[in-house]
Formats: sequence, C-alpha cells, structure tokens
Amino acid sequence: MFERLKSDIRCVLERDPAARSGFEVFLCYPGFHAVRSHRTAHFLHTHGMKMLARCVSQLSRFFTGIEIHPGAIIGERLFIDHGMGVVIGETTVIGDNVTLYQGVTLGGTGKETGKRHPNIGNNVMVASGARVLGPITVGDHAKIGAGAVVLKDVPPYATVVGVPGHVVKIAGCPRTADGTPACIPGASDCASVPDCPTAKAVSASPRDPIDLDQVNLPDPVEMELTKLRMRIAALEEALQDCEGRQGQQ
Repeated sequence: MFERLKSDIRCVLERDPAARSGFEVFLCYPGFHAVRSHRTAHFLHTHGMKMLARCVSQLSRFFTGIEIHPGAIIGERLFIDHGMGVVIGETTVIGDNVTLYQGVTLGGTGKETGKRHPNIGNNVMVASGARVLGPITVGDHAKIGAGAVVLKDVPPYATVVGVPGHVVKIAGCPRTADGTPACIPGASDCASVPDCPTAKAVSASPRDPIDLDQVNLPDPVEMELTKLRMRIAALEEALQDCEGRQGQQ
C-alpha cells in the first residue's frame, strides 16, 4: 500500500514542474486525492459494497471536482493534472503511466449496456477538454490533442486531433485524413518508401516514454492543403510535358 502511495506521488513530481515536494502533492493535489479515493471505492465496489463505493466516489467528486465511477479499472501512476471536470465512466479501463488534463471525459455514447466506455493503453496523454467516447481502444503511447472528440480506435503511437478526432501522426510521421504520410502522397506507409527522410528522423530521435507535448501537433487542414498543392504541381508538370510533346509533333 505504501509503495503504491509513493508511486502515485512520484508520478506527479515527475510530470508536473509546479510540484515542489511529495508533501505538497499529498496535501494539495486534487488529482492525487481523486486517484487515492478511487482505489478505496473500487475495492468496495469489487467486494459487493456498491452503494458505499458510490458514496465514497461522490464524496471525492465533491472535494476534487473529478468524477470517477467505482467500477472503472485504473492502472499504476495515473496523473490527473488540475482535474476539474474530469469524468471517467464505469467500464473504463486505464493502463499505466496515463496522464489526463482538466475537462477530459472518458465516457459512453448513449444508453448502451455492458462495455460502453473506452480502454486507454499505457503511457497515453489526453489533453485538456478532450472526449474519448464509446467502447473503443486507445493504443499505447497515443496522444489525444486538446478539445478532440475521439469516437474510433486509436493505434499505438498515434496523435489524434479534431472534431471528430482523426489520426494526424503515427510515431512522429505526419498523416493526412486518408491515413497516408503527408510528406509522401500515395504511399501506404513510410516504411514502403526508400530512404524516407521522415522515417529516418523519427527512428534517430529518442522517444520520451511519456510524451506531454501539447503544442507541436500537426494542423490537419494545412496537411490536406499541402497534399493538394503537391498534387496540383504534379498535374501541372505532367500537363506541360504533354503539351511539349504535342508541340514537337
């Protein structure tokens, strides 16, 4: 129990530069308090004391502004930063080393029964105001941009932005709306392109196991416009070649 307590405190110190000491985290961080309360509520929920578990979770919601259903399964070292307005549904499953920011909803899409909330993999970051809805899976090391509404499965190492959310980057390689690399239109994957500079740069750069960068996210509109411009340039070049051959005839 004390090892898990220290682990929960340590993860806050590692990911929040404003945290100055473990004692400060223990006293002042609502995300830490919400996670600790949930562990108690979940224990009660799984041992048949569902009403008491719900009372514990609602009391925690009153003090922290974070609502976690006692039935949700949460892994190790979950960090909820600030946390006001965070909602985690009953059948949600969260892996290890996950980071959630304020206003995040891991919820359902209606009145479905059974499994109706998302599965969140390990080392996932969900930015402020994002909604991950339905019985979908967010792969390990994925990143959900601020304000995104995610309704479909997210592959590992993917970055998702937009409403509705769509993948704009996988393992550092920008992707357009149809899933192809933005730098090489028409390619099925960077691995299929000989000497792809993007693939080389991604493989050469060290990867942070917990990526909290919320700024350097691709702009999906700009990516589509870039792809369209490249396509137009290729068509103009082909047209010029065709006109040149006709002139020679």
